[in-house]
Amino acid sequence: MGLNIRDIIPRKEIEMSELRGKIICVDAFNTIYQFLSTIRQPDGTPLRDFKKRVTSHLSGLFYRNINLLSDGMKLVYVFDGKAPELKKATHKKRGEARDFAKEKYQDAKDKEDIDAMKKYSSQMVRLDDDMVKESKELLEAMGIGVVQGPGEGEAEAAHLARKNNEIYASASQDYDSLLFGTPILIQNLTLSRRRKTFSGYVEIKPELIDLDKVLNSLEINLDQLICLGILVGTDFNPRGIPGIGQKKALDIVKKYKQPVLIFKSVEEQIMSLPEDDRFDWQDIFEIFKTPDVVDSEIKFGQVDEDKIKEILVERHDFSNDRVEKQLDKLRVVKEKQKQKGLDKWF
Repeated sequence: MGLNIRDIIPRKEIEMSELRGKIICVDAFNTIYQFLSTIRQPDGTPLRDFKKRVTSHLSGLFYRNINLLSDGMKLVYVFDGKAPELKKATHKKRGEARDFAKEKYQDAKDKEDIDAMKKYSSQMVRLDDDMVKESKELLEAMGIGVVQGPGEGEAEAAHLARKNNEIYASASQDYDSLLFGTPILIQNLTLSRRRKTFSGYVEIKPELIDLDKVLNSLEINLDQLICLGILVGTDFNPRGIPGIGQKKALDIVKKYKQPVLIFKSVEEQIMSLPEDDRFDWQDIFEIFKTPDVVDSEIKFGQVDEDKIKEILVERHDFSNDRVEKQLDKLRVVKEKQKQKGLDKWF
């Protein structure tokens, strides 16, 4: 789910090298779900350890973040706190979708349909408290910053990117970050750098979205962008208003301009929705306009190699040799950072 306004949002591809030396706040839940969905066996089953515990998220956090650190970035993972009450409907729909996918996966398994197994398995993703706790442990052991947001993680990441001059951008695959006011949004940052297609592999590059350029290009302000998102459908009103897509929503917000007039124009459509899908636009607007955020302190700790190996090798049966090779890369990163710090004195 999540907000989809991709078709109307201007963006530009960038090279990883353009992010060297930058501090980036990563939407933790969004990224961990991404790893859980995509890092899988050919039949769609997630990676597991000898006790059958899922480890796809740990694999993604370790290997892909080391690549990003090797490219010279400094990362801060921002975790969700308490979800707004309005998100309960979304959680319910996601639970129903997982149950449906579980049934379809079992049918595909019975038929030995590998493609269908892979498709439905990725829709059965679930992130539990133990996964979150262990993800934080691993990130901190890698010297990556960890921030606990009071509410939505992407709202906290956007807030930090907006208020802290040292932070360059927030990173997420969701567009909600724009509605929360992040000045710069980076997408595709933690994706695999190559994607397999029918014609071979294609390179996946990060994409940069500049909020000011988005608003100038669409000829609207941030309040109108929030309204546009609500019309299309957000995590707080997943269905949006049927029949109103991205381009039509843009036309509506440009025509009526003010939030009250925008939603007055679609009042009948909202009221004609099934009761479970109806929404109070003002409640949703306030979540984006005045989110639950704090001025979190950002700390980058020391790398704890013993802790990394305890989590990955001892707890979860990762290959010691592969982990050691990645730790070699991490040592190089830290040595470069140390040398850079010394160079300031000469």
